[in-house]
Amino acid sequence: MTAPTAPVRRTRWEDVIWKLKKNWQLYVIIALPVLLIFIFSYGPMYGLQIAFKDFVPTKGFSGSQWVGLKHFKAFITSYQFGRLIKNTLMISLYSLIANFPAAIILAVAVNECRCGWYKKTVQMITYAPHFISTVVMAGIVLMVLSPYSGIINNIIQAFGGERIDFMAKPEYFKNIYVWSGVWQTMGFNSIIYISALAGIDPTLHEAAVVDGASRWQRILHVDLPGIAPTIIIMLIMNCGKIMTVGYEKILLLQNSVNMSASDVISTYVYRVGLENAQYSFSTAVGLFNAVINCILLITVNQIAKRVSETSLW
Repeated sequence: MTAPTAPVRRTRWEDVIWKLKKNWQLYVIIALPVLLIFIFSYGPMYGLQIAFKDFVPTKGFSGSQWVGLKHFKAFITSYQFGRLIKNTLMISLYSLIANFPAAIILAVAVNECRCGWYKKTVQMITYAPHFISTVVMAGIVLMVLSPYSGIINNIIQAFGGERIDFMAKPEYFKNIYVWSGVWQTMGFNSIIYISALAGIDPTLHEAAVVDGASRWQRILHVDLPGIAPTIIIMLIMNCGKIMTVGYEKILLLQNSVNMSASDVISTYVYRVGLENAQYSFSTAVGLFNAVINCILLITVNQIAKRVSETSLW
């Protein structure tokens, strides 16, 4: 009998090369998205240096004068700082409070529906608004709320009331923005929760039924605890975007009359950066916003990690 051969010992780099050769198809598949992330997400970070310079396009990044925190101080001390922070936080928190539970409630309701055709109809109706472009959606909102021919004002007038120019009243802007967003995104956002509900062990429901639990009790004690990790992860990710309110929809609904309630950091950056060509100042404002979001994300993740066993890292 021949003696057993000793296993071949590979160095660290030889082991890496062996794994690359063995699973090269997987690495090729993942190479393109990783490359795109580096090009379009990490590459532009090189331009963040202009937030600390008086950037002049003809001089380039290296030739522009270094000014340190000048633009950050100018933004923080400006008279618009308080209004921008207030509007951004109010709209973002309002959207989070309205959107986040709505998607969960819809997912649980759809999951409990036992009529196949009705369930599919509800899903189709609630998913469809997500695929409407922001421009079209804003146009629909303006048409529905039009003081001359809008259906809302027609109903108000039919009941003896006076027509209201909703878009000319700053106090209505946040409600219009948030609830039109709930209508547009609620169905699509519920998909991940429906998927999580589908992964709950059916024997838990069977045991609850045997114990005499009602449908509401099964929702409270089986469904919601079952999707709690998903809810926590989504909440952490949403909290990391509190200071980020997209400018597209707000710009389409914004006018000079409701500016006091609709002007947020993203629209301010668009206005001073692209319209007024203040590249360094707008970059500094955007970087300030990103840093605050990063701090919020880390803070909320740490809180979730201590309160529960679920966190992003």
